[in-house]
Formats: sequence, C-alpha cells, structure tokens
Amino acid sequence: MRTGPVAFLLAMAIAGVASAEPIVVGDQLAVRDSNVERPTRGMTMTAVEARFGTPADRHAAVGKPPITRWDYGDFSVFFEFDRVVHAVALH
Repeated sequence: MRTGPVAFLLAMAIAGVASAEPIVVGDQLAVRDSNVERPTRGMTMTAVEARFGTPADRHAAVGKPPITRWDYGDFSVFFEFDRVVHAVALH
C-alpha cells in the first residue's frame, strides 16, 4: 500500500522528527538530515510570513482538519488551521 506524502509528513511531525527531510530514492521515501532554516512546529501563519516573507505559492486548504501548504524556494510549510505542523526542505 502506498502512503501519500502529506500522510508521511504528518506522521513525521507527530513522531517528532526535528531536523530531517524526506527524500525520494527510486520510488521509496527516505529521511536525511537537513540544515535548511525553516519554520518550527506551532508557529502561526502570521509569524511564518513575518519571518520568511511572502510564499511563492499558497495552496488552498484540503481535508478535515484543513491542511494548507505554502511553498518557498527551499522548503514547503504545512499548516493545520493556522499553525505549522511540518516544514520540509525541498533540496
């Protein structure tokens, strides 16, 4: 059974993975250390935008609870309601 990337990211957030990023190796997801500065769990949308600026892209909320994604150059941020649940380095 395949797990979607959002489910994987939320599972990582619940597990408390602090400074890791998911990567794709072949068709498998893996985790590696990352030093890309990104928002921390619990930050508000307002605090993220004040600290990191306007995102390059904002995706509409989906699901219940609503999960929103903001994309920046080096990372994406996932919010539940208006709070960060996870931020993922892209490179």
